[in-house]
Amino acid sequence: MNPGDRVRVDRADRTYEGVLLPSSTDDHLVVKLEGGYNVGVDRDGADVELLEEDVYEIDGDTAGEEGSVSEIEFDDDLPTISLISTGGTIASTVDYRTGAVTAQFDAEDVLRAVPDLAGRANYRGRVVANILSENMEPPLWQDLAQAVSEEIEAGADGVVVMHGTDTMQYSASALAFMLETPVPIVFTGSQRSADRPSSDNVMNAVSAVEAAKSDCAEVLVCMHASESDDICALHRGTRVRKNHTSRRDAFETVGAEPLGEVEYETEDVTFRREYQQRGETDLELADALESDVELLKFTPGMDPAFLDVVEGAAGLVIEGTGLGHVQTDLIPRIEGLVENGTTVVMTSQCLEGRVCDRVYDTGRDLLEAGVVEAGDTLPGTAKVKLMWALEHSENVEEAMGTSLAGEIQERSVPWE
Repeated sequence: MNPGDRVRVDRADRTYEGVLLPSSTDDHLVVKLEGGYNVGVDRDGADVELLEEDVYEIDGDTAGEEGSVSEIEFDDDLPTISLISTGGTIASTVDYRTGAVTAQFDAEDVLRAVPDLAGRANYRGRVVANILSENMEPPLWQDLAQAVSEEIEAGADGVVVMHGTDTMQYSASALAFMLETPVPIVFTGSQRSADRPSSDNVMNAVSAVEAAKSDCAEVLVCMHASESDDICALHRGTRVRKNHTSRRDAFETVGAEPLGEVEYETEDVTFRREYQQRGETDLELADALESDVELLKFTPGMDPAFLDVVEGAAGLVIEGTGLGHVQTDLIPRIEGLVENGTTVVMTSQCLEGRVCDRVYDTGRDLLEAGVVEAGDTLPGTAKVKLMWALEHSENVEEAMGTSLAGEIQERSVPWE
């Protein structure tokens, strides 16, 4: 028997029926039950009966290798969704030997692990990387953008990127700047691995596929909107932030409500605000990035010598206090960086609101020193945008103050 087979397992007067999942150890069986929960069963003493062979017909002998592409048998009546795997918890399992979560699954394994995806679309599977997201780097953003572009060129009606949650907001921002897209590009992941009963991988994956079939041709992040299995929020890729380490509803749109939502039970996809519609723009890839850009968080009492580490860098984004301030002693050092060719961009470490360096003397001094304001762009997004703008814009200051992919809001207003 193989992962993806429907099985019945009898052990110690208990019967489990469901889909056999990949397991990180030969000592245990992992079965996804009809209710969506997973159960681990000791193989010792277990009686396993095959009920139905794997329904997923996967082509290609290299499935699971980085750069590989595979296809599931097509149905002409369904849209085609490309599933691109980079690793992360949604494509991971628990190593029962150590108790640690490791990235082990490719796109095909996710299809086996989430049987609810069957019948919703035709799927193409592609592996760009198999890493936990803390190991994501700008060259991999470029590989990812190129892979997404190729999938759209090959006819994909939408793309779902499976990604670790810790740095998902950076990757989503990167693709939002690097790609003009005529179809939805939806990032999703899970806070809890597929082996855990409270895993959010099924609902997030299913909702992401439904979003990828929608009319919103933007880069989105699709994750739980609450702790319950009811609604997934659709966040614009340049305005989203992970605000909790472990909650299933960890992601929030900063400064506004989410762009839309997917109701899990009804599969309804609803948008609350304006968005770029499917087919409005032609596919365009602009993936060059200036990698020599740093992000610095100012804290009270910071030694000006700390800026030595960015001497000669192409760009620096500062998370300033409040409206975009740093202590006065840092300003001459910042001015020196600008004079030597470093583009210095100011953001705020406040969660909401925008930079305005014209209110207080410190801000005016920073502007005179050559600092560029980034409006209410999130600091992480600003770093990615600066990396892109330094390669593609003739006027970087103008680009950083202009909303290119929804990263700057027209107004900063309170909302509930």
